[in-house]
Amino acid sequence: MSTRVMTLVVILMIAALALMDARAQQAEQFGDFSIHYNTLNTNLLDPQTASAYDIQRSGTRALLNIAVLRSDDEGDIPVTARINVTAVNLASQRRDIEMREVRDQDAIYYIGTFRFRQEETLNFRISVSPEGHARAPHEFTFRQQFYAD
Repeated sequence: MSTRVMTLVVILMIAALALMDARAQQAEQFGDFSIHYNTLNTNLLDPQTASAYDIQRSGTRALLNIAVLRSDDEGDIPVTARINVTAVNLASQRRDIEMREVRDQDAIYYIGTFRFRQEETLNFRISVSPEGHARAPHEFTFRQQFYAD
């Protein structure tokens, strides 16, 4: 894994740990796959890391990070997937979040950014179709409230 990707992963994990509440790790399990996801304010990203991944740092922007892993005898293996994300606020305003794939050596993850308002609560609907998985996409939802810096 390159230094740049490792730095982003470490920053995302530290930020996620710092922001986690009673929900602990956010993950969905289905069949041999697990989907790990988190959100964080882009202001928490190191400026160099944000620049390297073309992520705008802002007190009113957040990052959604998703990784899809397949479990086998050798452990968890990152896999490519088709991921669709929509978010709806409490006023029923919908926004589609464009996710882009980031790869570096063995790491595969998907990131997308979006704007939010102070104390805005968003309901996320995520659809994941792992490559080689012939069944219907796995869909799940989660809710998150965001605070502007």
